[in-house]
Amino acid sequence: MTLAAARSDAPGAPAPGASRRAARTAKPPRRRARELALQGLYEWLLARSDAGAIDAHMREMDGFGKCDRAHFDALLHGTIAQAATLDTLLARHLDRPTAQLSPIEHALLLIGAYELVHCVDVPYRVVINEAVELAKAFGGTDGHRYVNGVLDKAAAELRPAEAGTRAP
Repeated sequence: MTLAAARSDAPGAPAPGASRRAARTAKPPRRRARELALQGLYEWLLARSDAGAIDAHMREMDGFGKCDRAHFDALLHGTIAQAATLDTLLARHLDRPTAQLSPIEHALLLIGAYELVHCVDVPYRVVINEAVELAKAFGGTDGHRYVNGVLDKAAAELRPAEAGTRAP
């Protein structure tokens, strides 16, 4: 047995190739920011807690140090501050009132709309894809399809040149 094989058999030693797998599955800082903002918005939608208290709670979460803090701040605080405006924008593309959306779908739609309006450095397809991936991870069975459809319509309105469509 080689030394490398002996080391890989040692208790607690990573399996061969584990560091490569970990690198592939590590969440990018902006995805972590979106995930934490989603959790904060979920709390805000359910309890209407103070944004500062939610922010402090999120900063204590595991993995916060690995997120894009500036993007997290923009998403959490910007979305809460502009929730009414964003809901009005989204209402044009919804098939039901926002009160009937699941809190996860509502939070993801708010984040997606915020990014479409304010984060023009993020391509609209990335905004939609990130929201869909979070919906798959945290939402209901077909929630990701609903989020995709609504944000696709919102992107056509908010970024017509980028989405290759005309604004309605």
